[in-house]
Amino acid sequence: MRLPLIKHIKGFIDEYDSDFVSESIELLEHISESKAIKDEELDVIGELLSNLYGAMEVQKMMDEGMEEREALNGFMKRVMGSIDQ
Repeated sequence: MRLPLIKHIKGFIDEYDSDFVSESIELLEHISESKAIKDEELDVIGELLSNLYGAMEVQKMMDEGMEEREALNGFMKRVMGSIDQ
């Protein structure tokens, strides 16, 4: 999960719509269920999904009234906290 990529996806959501990101998530999850996917490809899909989900979560926090910087920092703190456990 990379903060610059999450910010970039968040910019896409601002410019277009979160529906595009939701549909991309659905497509990547569907692709990941294919038996033709190699482990390396699955790792890449997983990384993309984590960044897409992160951007959606940041957007949700902003919709609830948080500033972008605060939402990004709060999200990353939650992620880092869950990794440390």
